[in-house]
Formats: sequence, C-alpha cells, structure tokens
Amino acid sequence: MADGNRMLELLGVSHVYVNDKGASLAVEELELSVQSGEFVSLVGPSGCGKTTILSMLAGLIPPTRGNVMLGGEAVSGPSTKVGYMLQQDFLFPWRTIRDNAALGLEINGTKSSLSLKKVDGLLADLGLPGSGSRYPHELSGGMRQRVALARTLATEPDVLLLDEPFSALDLHIKLQLEDLVQQTLRKLGKTAVLVTHDLAEAAAMSDRVIVLAANPGRIVAELVVPDDIRAASPMEARRLPGFQSVFDRLWAELDAAEGGLAGDE
Repeated sequence: MADGNRMLELLGVSHVYVNDKGASLAVEELELSVQSGEFVSLVGPSGCGKTTILSMLAGLIPPTRGNVMLGGEAVSGPSTKVGYMLQQDFLFPWRTIRDNAALGLEINGTKSSLSLKKVDGLLADLGLPGSGSRYPHELSGGMRQRVALARTLATEPDVLLLDEPFSALDLHIKLQLEDLVQQTLRKLGKTAVLVTHDLAEAAAMSDRVIVLAANPGRIVAELVVPDDIRAASPMEARRLPGFQSVFDRLWAELDAAEGGLAGDE
C-alpha cells in the first residue's frame, strides 16, 4: 500500500453528472485519505455527494477528474477488496439465509464447503447461529441486516462501504447493530467508510468524521473523535461526558455547511 498504511485515497477528485438537462457538478476537488483499519464517517446535507463518493470508492463510477486509490493502486472498476452494504438488505426471498449470505462467493466463483463453513461461522458471530436454513421472511429487519453484513463480509473484503445501513431500523435495534458492526470490523481489522445522516451515530462509531457541504459537494471540516470515545462501544460512547461536546461540534459544522442549501445526491 502507498505511504505505509493508506487504504483509500481521493486525490483531487471531482465528478460531473450529465443528463438531458445539462451538466451538474456533484463533488469538487476532494482530498481524503483513509488509513488501514480506520473507521471514517461522511456527514452532510442532501446534495453533498455522499453516495457519489461511495460509488467512486467502490469503482461503480469513475471520477470526472482526479484519482481514486485503493491500497496504492488506481481504482478502475469494482473489486472484491471492497464490500458495499446498503440501507436495504436486498435478500432474495427464495434463497435460504445461508445461500443469501454466500451470494458473493457464488458470484466470485469461490463457493465451497470450506467457504460455506465460514459463512455459518459469520452468521453465528453476528447473532444468527443455526439460522442458515431459514428464509428472509422469517427474520426481523435487524436480523435481515445482519445477514446482509454476513454477505458483505463473506468475500473477505479489505474495505467496507456502509450507506446508511441502520437508518430504516428502530432505535433499539439500530444501537445494537452499531455495536455489533463496530465490534466485528475491529475484530477483523477492516477499513470502513460510513455515510449517515445521524450525527450521534457518526460520533459514536468513528475514528474521524468528515463534514461535507453541498452544491457542489466538498469537504469543509474534519473532526477527530477523542480516544476515550473511540475506544468505547457506540452504546457506551453516548454515555461518556465528552460525547455531547463532539456532537455539538458536528452539529455546528453541519449547520454552517447547510446554509439553506438543498438538492439531491
């Protein structure tokens, strides 16, 4: 990897969307490095390009200008080194939980009895032991997102991109999953980039939080989360005396970034 342990980099990245109405500058001159094993959140108003950034990091769309780097190499398309988890779980209703979790292995041509045992182990680690033969309709929303996480992790990516994966869940389940995801990623040594509208979630889960402004999307602030909050689980972090101060700083930066702007990502 370049520069020791830089896992992801955006180097002078801009992206323009073109449609029948003309051209629209989505993000402009982004400079960002994410270290191996780091958890970084992106927050900002609608129109700041958070999902565009994830799509470029995943190799789903190329930047109009600049370079996206993964492990020191330019990203030219989707890679098995990157896993992408979305707000919707997109589980196939006709497939068992085990077969849903193994979907990426099938696509990659790496499905085997050994890899399926690893899938079973992942499901157990994520709180779904012995559930492999069940079907999605038998599971709650939180359980389905655990299966989606297992599916994302099964291919053993180096990087996880998380696009508001908890936003459709009720608060109790959401907090449980925050803890579970952070604990699992730390245990596996994964690098993660989370897009979220929830400032408390960003502060509780992250090593760093990047604040974006809109029209076009650009980085306007970066907040390094204090060590004691980073060391705690997301649930515990919220109870620490310094947490409110971190939240307030994020709120102030986001309030300044919004400035009455509106738009679509």
